[in-house]
Formats: sequence, C-alpha cells, structure tokens
Amino acid sequence: MTEPSSYQGWRARKRRAERNRQSILHAVLIAGSAIFILPFLWLLSTSLKYDDQMKAFPPQFIPMKAVTVRTGGEEQNVYRTQEGTRVTIAGKQPGGRVSVLPLGVSDPARAETVPESSLTQERRFRPRWKNYTEALEFLPPEYLRGLVPLWNTLYITALSILGLLFSSSLTAYAFARLRWPGRDTFFVILLATMMLPAAVTMLPVFLIFRWLGWIDTLRPLWAPAFLGSAFNIFLLRQFFMTIPMELEEAAKIDGSSPFTTYWRIMLPLIKPALAAVTIMAFMGSWNNFMGPLIYINSPQKMPLSYALYLFQGAHGGEQGMLMAASTLVMLPVLLVFFFTQRYFIQGITLTGLKG
Repeated sequence: MTEPSSYQGWRARKRRAERNRQSILHAVLIAGSAIFILPFLWLLSTSLKYDDQMKAFPPQFIPMKAVTVRTGGEEQNVYRTQEGTRVTIAGKQPGGRVSVLPLGVSDPARAETVPESSLTQERRFRPRWKNYTEALEFLPPEYLRGLVPLWNTLYITALSILGLLFSSSLTAYAFARLRWPGRDTFFVILLATMMLPAAVTMLPVFLIFRWLGWIDTLRPLWAPAFLGSAFNIFLLRQFFMTIPMELEEAAKIDGSSPFTTYWRIMLPLIKPALAAVTIMAFMGSWNNFMGPLIYINSPQKMPLSYALYLFQGAHGGEQGMLMAASTLVMLPVLLVFFFTQRYFIQGITLTGLKG
C-alpha cells in the first residue's frame, strides 16, 4: 500500500527542516568554539613573535619575519617584483620609484628602476622559540628555572586531588546510602554553603590558619581539600543514587561493613564521576592564585600561578616572553582536559545534572 502524496511531502518537509535545524546548530557551535579558542591561538602566536612583530600594524596573527640578505656588510630586506624576481633596494628615486638589484648582483650599473608599489616584501614563517627558554632564564635564581614553582604546584595539586576524592566520596556515600538523624537537613545546609561568596569566608579562614601557624606554608593550599567540597559531594551523591540498592544488600548479607561496601563495591562503580571530580580538582588547584597570594610569602614556596604573576610584574613589557610563560603554565591543564574530556562529560551527564 503506497503512502498518500501529501503524507510523503510532509515527511520530506520534516526531514528538510530537521537538516536545516542541525546545520544551524552546528554553525552556532562552531562559531562559539571559535570565539573561545581564538584567544588561546593568539596567545600561542604571540609567544612565538619577535619584538618588532608585536608593534606591527595591522597586527600579524602568524609570526612572519622579513627575509634579509647581507650585502656590502649590511642586512637588506628581500623583495619580489611582479615578474617574481628576488631583488634588494639599492636606492630611492623621485616619484615613488626605487633602484633594485637582483640577488647576487652588486654592480650598481645593472640596477633597474621600478615603482616601489610594485614590490612585495618577502616574509617567511620564523617563530622565535627562544622566548620560551628566555622566559625560564629570567626567573629569579631561587626558582631553579621554574622547577621550584613546578614542584610546589604538583605537590599541592596531588594532595588536593587525593583529599578531595576521599573526603567528598565518603561524605556523598553517607548522604546517599546511610540513614541517620538529620541527614536531609544537613544536606540542605551543605548545599546552602555553595551560595556563600568566597569573600565572606576568606577572613575567618585566614584567622584559623594563622592560629594554627600555617601562614607561609603550603598546608592552607591543600588541607581544606580533606574537608570535602559541597559541589563535589552533591555530584557524587547523585551518582551514588543511581546505583541499585541490591548490590549493597548483597554485600550486607555477605557480612560486609558499611566502609567495606563503600570502598570495595561502590567506589569502583562511580569511576566516571570520580574522573570528573579529579579533572575539576586538578584545574582548580593548578590555577589557584588567590590562595598563594594570601598565605605565601617566601619565593621558594610559590606555585606556578603566583610565579607567573611575579614574572608579569618584572617583565610585563616583554610580551613574547610573558606569553611564552603563560603558555607553559597553561599547557598541562589543556593536555589533561584534552585527553580526559570524555570521562569528564560522562561523569557529569550520568549524575542527574543533565536536566
């Protein structure tokens, strides 16, 4: 039995409208991605430029350097004529004309006069990789070419991730699976703490750390992670809620304690959510600037974020080196997110946050 022509036309229009909708959606996503990625590409491009390229107008996106040759003991720019001949300018002539000599020719008698507007300056892609080595060399000697801030950052990041994973997952398990008086009330209070601005708790936390004698140490930068995070607790609790209760009941029948059930059965089942928490904890700890600014005084204890701030104050006018240093600090975060974004997205979408 054939379908009526009106129905076939309706289906064709519906498919065409769906294709148009998908095309518009993809175009919007591509445009949005370009808006976010262009600043990073400009940062990377600037980190490879020479000083004279920083002042060029209009700005150059790709670091192109003028091709030069040594003639008569002087460096001269190389140009191309409309015929494609590579020449150098031997002198200026009236009326906007110049005398040019082909490359390899030094006899002034063989010079030709051409309009200056007909010449095109020859440029080639020549990145200045020395910006990266000089950025490390210009750091203070006590930083050991950036190794000291790098070690401090790795130390803080590793402890922060371990503390956040353990404390947040354990607390989330207690809120999701264990029954105890006031559980739901305490969970609401926990969520309410996310509404407090960081500026409200900054001074009380500083006074606590000063009373403990932790100022100018790395402890204030990683110790709070062992107390958990409200958002991460909520994220992991939502994931725990999706796991069937039959698994825990079977573990109880086999004589498993609540902590053993949490450690050996539940944790392996929430790996996607743990991966998402790990990525967010890594990025937050690696890029933490306010904490070192408040608690750290000694240069030997500075992490990369604060070392970059000091570098900007000392060499802010040298844009190439500053952008190179920024790229070196940013690169680990980009690599981690690039290789783990699948686990991050999976962990977020499987926790009930997708709406």
